[in-house]
Amino acid sequence: MPVFKKEEYQRRIDKTKKSMQEKGIDLLMVSQPANMNYLTGYDGWSFYVHQCLLVSLDQEDPVWIGRGMDGNGAQLTTYLSDDNIIRWPDHYVHSLVHHPMHTVVEEIKKRGWAKKRIGVEMDQFYFTHRAYLELEKGLPEAKFIDANALVNWVRVVKSEAEIDCMKRAGKIAERVMETAVRVIDVGVRECDAAAEIAKAEYAGTTEFAGDYPAIVPLMMAGEATKTPHMTWTEKKYLKDEAVLLELCGTYRHYHCPIARTIFLGKNPPALMNDTAQVVLEGLQAALDYIKPGVTAEGVEEVWRKAIAHSTVVKESRLGYSIGVNYPPDWGEQTISLRPGDKTELQPNMALHLIPGIWFEDVGFEVDASVRVTETGNESLFDFPLRLFTKEAR
Repeated sequence: MPVFKKEEYQRRIDKTKKSMQEKGIDLLMVSQPANMNYLTGYDGWSFYVHQCLLVSLDQEDPVWIGRGMDGNGAQLTTYLSDDNIIRWPDHYVHSLVHHPMHTVVEEIKKRGWAKKRIGVEMDQFYFTHRAYLELEKGLPEAKFIDANALVNWVRVVKSEAEIDCMKRAGKIAERVMETAVRVIDVGVRECDAAAEIAKAEYAGTTEFAGDYPAIVPLMMAGEATKTPHMTWTEKKYLKDEAVLLELCGTYRHYHCPIARTIFLGKNPPALMNDTAQVVLEGLQAALDYIKPGVTAEGVEEVWRKAIAHSTVVKESRLGYSIGVNYPPDWGEQTISLRPGDKTELQPNMALHLIPGIWFEDVGFEVDASVRVTETGNESLFDFPLRLFTKEAR
């Protein structure tokens, strides 16, 4: 069954169609798994093959098109009727002759959409060059328009039902980080700690289950703290080394990232303490500033001014929008907290602020996942904002 009521999905589709009209798009082909889920509830680990939704201005409900064996999954997880669930044959998988876009083209022709202005998600992970070429070849009278982040921007303001999912994800995030702080210790293998963390991500709480996050646990220790986006090895944690963690709580594919730093010793180096203090001051200043009406670039500017007295410099963005997502990314590809992004924040936007610092001599990560409220913002999880120290047992 779909996660949300049919009326919720219909509101989302109506907002999508409004955006399509504004951009001169008659038919939208949606290939990003999160966008397919957002519009219909479709959920399955089937995005390694071609699949899509077709949203047309002249038809009430979208059309799902995917691999034949996944059609029953569309019946189980969406509200769509059987007439709007189209299966392509299995011999199309990895064929050098046939391609799933052939079925998409056939369906578009069958429904009278072959001469429409068709929006496609040009820069999504699962929409390939060949897919586009097959569409162009099969639909020579269509006009193709780049609609890469159209649905992503529709998603950026959450409904109350979505916020409830994100708050549940926040509860899971608390348990995940509690697990990490508990199990990471001198002499423990990184892979064993990762296994316990993943277990916590999947298990969730006693009230509701967790889910697989769009990004695996990122766990940088020792020399690896000079860079982000590293995973685990069989190496054992050592005394007096730092561990940087980027983890997540996930509920029904709604994400609440959580990042913290642990020092495995009593006395962190002065540079780490100083960096942590500056970063935490800057993060708190940004959080104090976030409210409806301020801009994304304004949040980053407040952060930058708050740390200007120090030698800490963050060249990458301060944060981004979060919500429902699938691998390989939990960011929504919309709001970026950085200079030039003039997006005005609105109630029920959700942001992940992660002022990670990766120097040659020291690394430090901390974060905040927040919901913009009517008057300010609120954290999606309750976990201390500090550098954690842990003496060897």
